[in-house]
Amino acid sequence: MSGETVFKLQRVESRVGPIALVTLDNGEDHTKPTTLGRSAIESALALLDVLESGDWAAMVLTGKPFVFCAGADIDELARIASPEDAIEGSRAGHAVFSRIRALPYPTVAAINGACLGGGLELALHCDARTIAGSVRHLGFPEVALSIIPGWGGTQLTPRLAGPEAAVRLIVTNPLRQNRLIGAREAVELGLADRLLEPVEFVDESLAFAVELVERGGIERPQPDWSDAETIFRKARARVDDAVHGATRAPYVALDLIAGARDWTLEEGYAAEEQALGELATSPQARAAAYAFTVVERRTKKAEGVPDVQPRAVKKVGIVGAGLMATQLATLFLRRLEVPLVLRDVEQSRVDEALATIREEVGARKPFLATLVDGGTGWEQFAGCDLVLEAVFEELDVKREVLAAAREVAPEAILATNTSSLSVEAMGADVGLHFFNPVAVLPLVEVVRTSRTTDEQLATAFDVVRKLGKRGVLVRDAPAFVVNRILTRMTTVLMDALEHGNTVEETDQAVLSLGLPMAPSVLLQMVGPRVANHVLETLHAAYPDRFPLSPTLAAYAEGRDEIVVREEARKTVAEIREAVLEAIADEVRRLLDEGVVSAATDVDACLILGAGYPFHLGGITKHLDETGVSERVVGSPLADYRPAAAV
Repeated sequence: MSGETVFKLQRVESRVGPIALVTLDNGEDHTKPTTLGRSAIESALALLDVLESGDWAAMVLTGKPFVFCAGADIDELARIASPEDAIEGSRAGHAVFSRIRALPYPTVAAINGACLGGGLELALHCDARTIAGSVRHLGFPEVALSIIPGWGGTQLTPRLAGPEAAVRLIVTNPLRQNRLIGAREAVELGLADRLLEPVEFVDESLAFAVELVERGGIERPQPDWSDAETIFRKARARVDDAVHGATRAPYVALDLIAGARDWTLEEGYAAEEQALGELATSPQARAAAYAFTVVERRTKKAEGVPDVQPRAVKKVGIVGAGLMATQLATLFLRRLEVPLVLRDVEQSRVDEALATIREEVGARKPFLATLVDGGTGWEQFAGCDLVLEAVFEELDVKREVLAAAREVAPEAILATNTSSLSVEAMGADVGLHFFNPVAVLPLVEVVRTSRTTDEQLATAFDVVRKLGKRGVLVRDAPAFVVNRILTRMTTVLMDALEHGNTVEETDQAVLSLGLPMAPSVLLQMVGPRVANHVLETLHAAYPDRFPLSPTLAAYAEGRDEIVVREEARKTVAEIREAVLEAIADEVRRLLDEGVVSAATDVDACLILGAGYPFHLGGITKHLDETGVSERVVGSPLADYRPAAAV
């Protein structure tokens, strides 16, 4: 049945005897990855009966085009009803994978594409692994979902790659916006044994299996546990900073990884089973499953994106040569691999940016460094299909550079990376608001104006997808979604400071929600000048809700000064409630204005663009479940109908 993963067996003759070539396939294209649900486990059991009884010399396990295996079926995880169900699911996976590990001949996982969670655990149960150089998505996302790898990942990874690599892959990467690794890093860490080109990948993997048969297996160095105590102590500190104790999963994962040093594999499996039983039905895991589903549904096929053919983008122009422009140019080159030109008013800034970009992209693909050029003139933008401006946030400047680009590239789609200004007022065709740091945060707010054509919008989303980002469609409105919500929160916190509360108290009010960083840290990361500029933009549009802050203005001028207007201190709990009520009110207004089409768009934006943690399940879900939405809006935000629709 299409959609259900099966293990397909093909017999391949070789000079050492027949090789079992097994392919995981669900009958769908690469946009619907193979997963490991109940039907896949049943298919694997039937396959193992054949593999254990034949005259096989080796086995090579691979995936359908572009995908090895995306891991456990998230829908089945969400349906786990009891700890016993979770334990049984973990035990069933261990039983199947252990039989693969025990096959009496060499086994090779040929990782041809995305390899996540249970898919990576499946690969680790093979004797060796090849990996295609094109693979970009390999890792363990489970901790981000408030569970742990439950099919051997916490035990086999440290045994293979050592405790430091295991901690990074299983614990810290998921807490860093679910960071994944690529093929080269997998080889460097020791997770994969041979890096192969995608062309002839399966044939080369079969040849590698023959090689293993002829030389009697593969030898690896023993992992180094000598600095384990320091590794785990530092990891716990990083986890504390990231989740503040709001979810147990990363702490449990660290304990399981540490246990791998002394436990037998069977003891480690048993510990994983019990841990998954405890975590899988927790409120945090339920919330994370909801958040994951929201992100997938709202960004895989964003509502409102026209079903028209996108324009081919064969040349890109970027206006600006500052930090953001340099990050964007690097991303576009790496992902699109098309000619790119950079323009700024000073050649020295262009030269500095070009040097950084060429060093970044040329390290692994030298030819990419030859695709980028730049200067101070506009003529280089001739022939561009897409021009993206990334100059400083001043409307007149943005309007001027976009008009100049239009003169030399009249057919190009003109896009802006503005964080708060009107896309239409500056003359851009579409907004592409990336978040800093570009390499880490996956969100792009794709901004449609009254003049954006269907082709322009479809092209914008196509480019975002090719860049490996997640796009959410928003209407042109001051500060769009993420910055508008965060600035509304900031006004509450600044008001508390200006009435006598301390920075420590305002930080604690927000950190108690489980957010990844304190507001004071976020302010320094964004920059007080930028934050104050966004506030000024929103104040001009909505003065009642976004009052100017003398304290933020002082910060923007470089003065570390809190301007106390009057003493009227609040408790931390009162500040937290004021923040939540302000956010609920602002979400309602975003819906009323049609900036987003559903409350879940706000959830997706804050998760992907502000690091709102999966284990809280999305801000609107939290507001609904705590009664804040009912109190402020009059109904749960999930049920709210905008005023214009009533």
